Amino acid sequence: MFSDKQNQLLKLNLDGSRVRTRQQGNITLSYLEGYDIIDMANFAFGFGNWGYEVKELAQVSEEANANQNHVIGYRALVTVTVFDLYHKHYVVREDVGFGTGIAKDYASAHESAGKEAVTDAMKRAFRTFGNQFGNALYDKLQRNVEHAKSGNRPQALPPSENTPREQDPFATLRQLGLRIEEFDGQLIVQGKTYGKQQQLKEAGFRWDAGRKVWYQPLERVA
Repeated sequence: MFSDKQNQLLKLNLDGSRVRTRQQGNITLSYLEGYDIIDMANFAFGFGNWGYEVKELAQVSEEANANQNHVIGYRALVTVTVFDLYHKHYVVREDVGFGTGIAKDYASAHESAGKEAVTDAMKRAFRTFGNQFGNALYDKLQRNVEHAKSGNRPQALPPSENTPREQDPFATLRQLGLRIEEFDGQLIVQGKTYGKQQQLKEAGFRWDAGRKVWYQPLERVA
């Protein structure tokens, strides 16, 4: 369902600079933050090619701590859906998450617990897509985590391994923040295309209203 470049990206080791840690008792836990997971989903799948739905959100516990704060626990069930470039095929992942809110007032405790539970469930669902979504952290030895590397994202693959960058026919589009993906004998534009229609037309792309994508046959580029 995914393009070759997407599969290559998903198989890469996790960049250790994205990993955060926290102490839980005498144990150090490694994790990825929620915003990082969302950024990676946009990077790997494209804006508008994925989404998540909160199926359940319920309070599961309530108590007070030594400081007389309310300690609220929530459980969430979240479904993640990822589409292919044509939105004809998709894959669904689902998982549960838990969150704890601690505050003097009920509203703040409930808000923190609910948000944390939803984020936790979303992260767990995305974990099934591999290293880039934190699955590598479940290995105690973290053999698929590149701790020596720096940078927050894997580098995008070049337009052609044998073509100099200055000969890239889509250099202008890439400078506008767009990505060109090969899929089923066509080149598909990924990213925010609003306001960039003229540049897309000049690069030889056409708008497909049915699929809602800019495309051109691969043989035209060849």
